[in-house]
Amino acid sequence: MAITDWPIDDRPREKMLAKGAESLSDAELVAIFLRTGVKGKSAVDLARETLGRFGSLTALFGASSGTFCASPGLGEAKYAQLQAVLEMARRALREKLANGVALNSPQAVRDYLRLRLQALEHEVFVGVFLDAQNRLLAVEELFRGTLTQTSVYPREIVKRALSHNAAAVIFAHNHPSGIAEPSRADEMLTQTLKQALALVDVKVLDHFVVGSGAALSFAERGLL
Repeated sequence: MAITDWPIDDRPREKMLAKGAESLSDAELVAIFLRTGVKGKSAVDLARETLGRFGSLTALFGASSGTFCASPGLGEAKYAQLQAVLEMARRALREKLANGVALNSPQAVRDYLRLRLQALEHEVFVGVFLDAQNRLLAVEELFRGTLTQTSVYPREIVKRALSHNAAAVIFAHNHPSGIAEPSRADEMLTQTLKQALALVDVKVLDHFVVGSGAALSFAERGLL
């Protein structure tokens, strides 16, 4: 049955307009993004099948162009459209950080870092540099590594902090394994960076480990 034959209250687009996007299931949201189904399948059917194939929204968002386009009902146009939507979301969250005080919006910081890092297939180490009022100065990818590790050099981070005239910094790195738990090496690195930056009067406010659907805060864990 085509979606147009469904009761109005059950149609994803009408349901979203009446009740808000948060009322929709993952499949219904993907169906609105897809707009149309394929022969013998409605957009919702195709969305459910797509999510089942990828396993989650996170995996769908992080899929390579080749993997995404090889899925039935998708293609280059949909891939470009999805990347545009994700980049708009990242920029909107970054604007929210830039227009306010980062520590007054801890969820915005967490959401931005998750959206930027959680789907990457390699480790990256990011610095969020702040001024004395904890306003955003810059977000930089400082180091990039492999599937399992990244080499981080404290001297280079001190240089970047000084170049931004930063008073504070929030660090973040991702775990491509999807497990948002800090390792002992993560804890030791954080303490090393904290000590090195203290010598130039730059505070380390937090360090986030980003996994699949989660971002763990060192500050909240009492690890700073």
